[in-house]
Amino acid sequence: MSRVAIEYCTQCRWLLRASWMAQELLSTFGTDLGEVALLPGTGGVFRITVDGAQVWERKADGGFPDIALLKRRVRDLVAPGRDLGHSERAGAAQSDD
Repeated sequence: MSRVAIEYCTQCRWLLRASWMAQELLSTFGTDLGEVALLPGTGGVFRITVDGAQVWERKADGGFPDIALLKRRVRDLVAPGRDLGHSERAGAAQSDD
């Protein structure tokens, strides 16, 4: 089972954003995820990894991820065959690039 880690900046007060994303991932992937960890950091960090592979980094990716995009990126690593339903169809017009 996969481990998602969300590292967030405590100085920027991004705990609420990080915890909301964790809740969304847990609600969507259920038992496909073994753990979603919230890791406090500093210096404007907001990084999401799955089993050590980076799926989002605020500075490199330009801000915070749209939740549908984040779910697609996580799905591609933990459950490639899973249909994300309406959130996937709504986000189909958005690019992963």
